Amino acid sequence: MALTSTIYNFSITLSDVDRSVYESFVLRVAKHPTENDDYMLARVLAYCLEYREGIALAKALEDSNEPAVWAHDYTGHCTLWVEVGMPDADKLHRASKSADRVAIYTHRDPDMLRRNLAGKTIYRADDIPLIAFDRALMAQLAAMLDRRMSLDISVTERHLYISIGNTMIETVVEEARIQ
Repeated sequence: MALTSTIYNFSITLSDVDRSVYESFVLRVAKHPTENDDYMLARVLAYCLEYREGIALAKALEDSNEPAVWAHDYTGHCTLWVEVGMPDADKLHRASKSADRVAIYTHRDPDMLRRNLAGKTIYRADDIPLIAFDRALMAQLAAMLDRRMSLDISVTERHLYISIGNTMIETVVEEARIQ
């Protein structure tokens, strides 16, 4: 018997001062049985930090043709392609040819990712930002994970503030390049 996904509902209030994005929304996330909490939470944070019109989570994580998060404009053109974790060079190469913006959000060692991608052909590699979430941040979020959560997320001058109930978590969102 195949295992099914676990559904998580996040009520999110987003205030991204850096990008002038102020939204409240409910994000329904299907956590695949093979997916760990850190990966799912990185997808949620990437969604919030890249929030824009037309954004969506991928329908199936096992589909190698889809990113973890993406956005399309009203014509169907891909405006955003976000990979989470440790994407391979071929997928990043295809993505950067088809999307206006490609970004990587990882909950893993960013230096290992850079080593894995070193010397590989990736179209517009210098334009692809790499955002690595602090392991302590991911551990704190995973410890508080519940199937229904309310998050207040604020971004100011690249500082990320996440409020869950009476708990405030703060980190700096550092952006690097993959090459």
